[in-house]
Amino acid sequence: MSDIYLLRPTPAREPSYRLDYRGLLNEAQFEAVTTTEGPVLVVAGAGSGKTRTLVFRVARLVESGVDPANILLLTFTRKAASEMLRRAAELLDGRCEKVAGGTFHSFANVVLRRYGSAIGLPPAFTILDRGDAEDIVSLLRAQLGLDRKDKRFPRKNTLADIFSAAVNKSRSLSDILEDEYGHLLEYEDEITELREAYARYKAERASLDYDDLLVKLHQLLAEQEPLRERLSDTYRFVMVDEYQDTNSLQAAIVQLLGSRHNNVMAVGDDAQSIYAFRGANFRNIMDFPRLFAGARVITLEQNYRSTQPILDLTNRIIAQARERYSKTLFTERGDGEVPLLIAADSENYQSRFVCQRILELREEGVPLHEIAVLFRSGFHSFDLELELTRHDIPFVKRGGFRFTESAHIKDVLAHLRVFANPHDAVSWHRLLLLLEGIGPRGAEKIVAVLARAASIPEALDSVAGKGAGDLRALAGLFRRLQATASPAEQLNEVLRYYDPILQRVHRDDYPRRQKDLEQFVAIASRYKNLETMLSDMALEPPSDAIDNGLAADPDDERLILSTIHSAKGLEWHTVFVIWAAEGRFPSTYSINDGNALEEELRLMYVATTRARQNLYLTYPRTMFDRGAGMIYVRPSQFVDDLPRTLLRRVEVVEGR
Repeated sequence: MSDIYLLRPTPAREPSYRLDYRGLLNEAQFEAVTTTEGPVLVVAGAGSGKTRTLVFRVARLVESGVDPANILLLTFTRKAASEMLRRAAELLDGRCEKVAGGTFHSFANVVLRRYGSAIGLPPAFTILDRGDAEDIVSLLRAQLGLDRKDKRFPRKNTLADIFSAAVNKSRSLSDILEDEYGHLLEYEDEITELREAYARYKAERASLDYDDLLVKLHQLLAEQEPLRERLSDTYRFVMVDEYQDTNSLQAAIVQLLGSRHNNVMAVGDDAQSIYAFRGANFRNIMDFPRLFAGARVITLEQNYRSTQPILDLTNRIIAQARERYSKTLFTERGDGEVPLLIAADSENYQSRFVCQRILELREEGVPLHEIAVLFRSGFHSFDLELELTRHDIPFVKRGGFRFTESAHIKDVLAHLRVFANPHDAVSWHRLLLLLEGIGPRGAEKIVAVLARAASIPEALDSVAGKGAGDLRALAGLFRRLQATASPAEQLNEVLRYYDPILQRVHRDDYPRRQKDLEQFVAIASRYKNLETMLSDMALEPPSDAIDNGLAADPDDERLILSTIHSAKGLEWHTVFVIWAAEGRFPSTYSINDGNALEEELRLMYVATTRARQNLYLTYPRTMFDRGAGMIYVRPSQFVDDLPRTLLRRVEVVEGR
């Protein structure tokens, strides 16, 4: 028998990496980047380097020998995906740019072009943009005779919104109408009929709208097992950015794509789930460990944005959430000022404080584009906009509507302007064209009559023909205005007259516009003289509103006004959060709805985590309520009971 010579096992060699991952990342980021097998949920706190983590993980996978074509990076904007892959390529090499990256919708388009025939979809299907979809809805609306049924029947854009909401929220049309469009419930049968006609129209013409792309992709993956397995084998590593913003359909698609390997990394922050109104499902990120068995949860807690006092406050705010992933943000930046809770006697005092403090910050060397004023709803900034204009502070507004540029505000102002100045022909034309039966030529003739009249009410009463009844109602309004003294009383008279017009002209969204008009009454209550108020309102806005989330151009020296939803992902040196008051933030509608209240809490967290150095939360002690008049207000329940070590109280008083 021969002797035996035993070979020792060759020790496994650690792959050699060009990048010093451990040196370039903090401990939690390193763990997330180097965990490449199995399901992973990265709970990335605000300012914790989420994008950096995704970029390095792409590089790590490619450096580990994974074919870039086997990596899928899903984001919510094409720009985000291309930017991440560009940065990964700069870190490593051009292979990273060959990773399959894009939005859910662009990925769906690619897959459906290639494999859609399996569910009866031809490769040359047409994608309808939002304008196309609305035009088709309008065409079908006319064909079904619904455009003649009732002038209150919703317009094409509102109908498209309703259809889209049902898909993105995975809810029935009936539920969407009941919860979000209660004033349109009487048309449920007709809207349902129209939606069915819209679906048939698209099917007959091989057309898909944006929502259909997700619906059809999910159908393909769910119904065609061989194709699902093929795609899952192709994309062996799936990464999803901003996972807290996914809707139920998108989460289901991710689960199907990972069915063969479960190598799914979801990156997001449960504390920043604030888009339920768009269909985002908070449960997606909370249920990830249950849906992906054996999921590893990695928390990024080191913050690279804010001072520790700001983080201490934000940590305490989000700790009030009834369901969340536990994390405590910290920083190595050092100490800073404790955030302030500013109590002002009135909304105008609040606005004056913000303006004065902004001017002081400019004197201290903080540029305007590094200062932001954030608010829960667009109309919360109306009074501030007027005050900023009065102080010659240039600003740009993101999200919502600029006060004096909103159609319904302009309508109401037109009535007050012609009362103050009967020779204001421009305003006369605007308000006359609101009346049924009066067109541009008719308005011109009436304006000519009014120009010669000694009494406006009598002149309106004397006009015969189309619109005569509405003109007599308008005459009655002017008689009532003559009997009132204060601008607030005059405005209330106009609003009582205008409300039926508002509901007819803006039938789809008049409840939201009514809230704006209530805010207008609060502003008017500060004035004793109508002419003074109209002069203030007539000041030309310094810039147009911008409704996007792009960062400010440093060369564009303007203050940022923004809804919190539009501010997500951005940061500033100094942040003011105005109207941190119960009934406004959280809103009255959310206080008795547990899920809505939780989302408002997360919205407060998002707002406060935008600040790097200074954070001010402000509220007025009193506000105007159209039904109750002036009422007392307390601070938002999210911050009211916080200790002074976290949030220092400051009273705003009138100087002498």
